[in-house]
Amino acid sequence: MLERIMFDFQYEIEQLKEQFGFDYVALALVQSSERRFELKWTFVAGNRSERYRRIKLQSGKGVAGLVFKTGKPMYIGDAESELKEMDLFNYPIVVAEGLKSFGAIPLYKYNRVLGVLLVGYRTEMGLTPMQFEAFKQRIGPRFGPFYNKEMVTDESDE
Repeated sequence: MLERIMFDFQYEIEQLKEQFGFDYVALALVQSSERRFELKWTFVAGNRSERYRRIKLQSGKGVAGLVFKTGKPMYIGDAESELKEMDLFNYPIVVAEGLKSFGAIPLYKYNRVLGVLLVGYRTEMGLTPMQFEAFKQRIGPRFGPFYNKEMVTDESDE
């Protein structure tokens, strides 16, 4: 069966924001390999400004870059204490949007990370580990044409 060609990412992230009561939800997509796998925050909901449009990250830099590089989720319950004030400049989306607690998951396609989905609050400990797990379960095996690798299981294991 043909994969859905058009998927309304903006609608989906707005639904996630509403369902969980997040202050901010954003989707960063990998640009072309000619741009050395640059990531840009492409779809957002709950933004305070348009600064996210100017943020471009390489693999390993910022929230999206780290999740892209490692292929693993990232959870920060209290950004100020866990990231330390001096390191916050390495996380431009956190500073630009005033996020105090957040989580991000990699989104895969063809076994490669092609996107990063970020959710967060502007209050400390707004995002609990339990809520982050519920969010990851809600995303489940599909988010449009992408999937969260943690949710994909080998059928031979059953």
